[in-house]
Amino acid sequence: MASAAEQLAANLNFGAFQKATELHQRIMCTLMVLVVYRLGTYLPIPGIDAEAFAAAFAGQSQGILGMFNLFSGGAVERMAVFALNVGPYISASIIVQLLGAVYPPWEKLRKEGGEAGRKTLNQYTRYLTVALAIVQAAAIAASLQASPGLVLNPGPIFTLSTIVTLTGGTMLLMWMGEQITSRGVGNGVSLIIFAGIVAGLPTGLVQLLTVMRTGQMSSFGGVMILLLAVAVIFAIVFMERSQRRILVQYPKRQQGNRMFGGESSFLPLKVNTAGVIPPIFASSLLLLPATAMGFLATANLPQGLQWLPGAVAQLQHGQPVFMVFYGALIVFFCFFYTSIVFNPDETAENLRKYGGFIPGISPGKKTATYLDYVLTRLTVIGAAYITVVCLLPEALIAFYKAPFYLGGTSILIVVSVTMDTVTQIQSHLLSHQYEGLIRKSRLRGGRER
Repeated sequence: MASAAEQLAANLNFGAFQKATELHQRIMCTLMVLVVYRLGTYLPIPGIDAEAFAAAFAGQSQGILGMFNLFSGGAVERMAVFALNVGPYISASIIVQLLGAVYPPWEKLRKEGGEAGRKTLNQYTRYLTVALAIVQAAAIAASLQASPGLVLNPGPIFTLSTIVTLTGGTMLLMWMGEQITSRGVGNGVSLIIFAGIVAGLPTGLVQLLTVMRTGQMSSFGGVMILLLAVAVIFAIVFMERSQRRILVQYPKRQQGNRMFGGESSFLPLKVNTAGVIPPIFASSLLLLPATAMGFLATANLPQGLQWLPGAVAQLQHGQPVFMVFYGALIVFFCFFYTSIVFNPDETAENLRKYGGFIPGISPGKKTATYLDYVLTRLTVIGAAYITVVCLLPEALIAFYKAPFYLGGTSILIVVSVTMDTVTQIQSHLLSHQYEGLIRKSRLRGGRER
């Protein structure tokens, strides 16, 4: 027998979508924000020679800058006001979440502060975002001025204007992401990254066809890369929808002469609880030191630092060192972020409070231990799946020099964010239908009186 929610979900159609006016407003708000974001990726910062910078970027587009350009929606190759994108915000979120797990005052805010504690940590994240954006913008200004011909009028004025422009662009994107989350369809920051990647997909396909036409890649290699991309999409959809359903039983209780309860439900545990966060966090952390070393490598290095250019070269796409660090960070963030979003002790306590129990497991501590046991093994599978999805295309990029847009990280983000957005829209439609049913029942009740 299907539940009421499942029956409503089965009845979702275009007519229901037409009646959901609030959902229309949310979708329009999301689209407007994304349009503004795309316009900002075409507005260059003041004082840049656009043609000279484009020529300089073309020689480095296959390295770390190419990956940075991918997530910024092409803003880096145009040195636009959104060139930093949401990178500083993501890095700040990583730092705050890490400190929230090891720094006692912030750990107390995260665990016991409730809504007020969450707002305080969000405010700390914003402050840290400003600081990181200023540092990165200053480094970019210094790097641009160190390269002759890129800046029209080098000097303190250009440095200050670059810092203000790039930092302001990052803060505007952070605010836009929050608006999508609160007033749009949700997943604000993820949707901004998603929009940047999708906007570059046509360019990536053109690049792939170009390298095939010029003979840099065989037609067989190009077809195999496209087939691999399709296979990765199917694997992502399958794994993202996979879950372990733990049976939860509720005991019968008597009220007067009637018996209540005795029902059972399921506690769903996703195989990939962390979603797309691990590869995004891993990419952001790899960009920070690699970018910093790239700036140092362009300077006149002392005798003891002559090894830096070689280290920078090892952190490029397709290099073994990059793959090892990338895979290790993905695994780490899979476990770390899962521990943040799912607390076995809290879940076990909520089950005990409402009288639920897992058959064969004692309520309380043993239930929490069992949930942690199951979740750890699921996370191992999820971490292995994400690592393979992200690293396998990296190997093909190294051998066949495929565009970054066909990499596993970009495909994972696009597919996962699409599925999450569709789920959010379905949730809004279900909420709208529930509200309609409640209004109808109230009207019928008033007529019966």
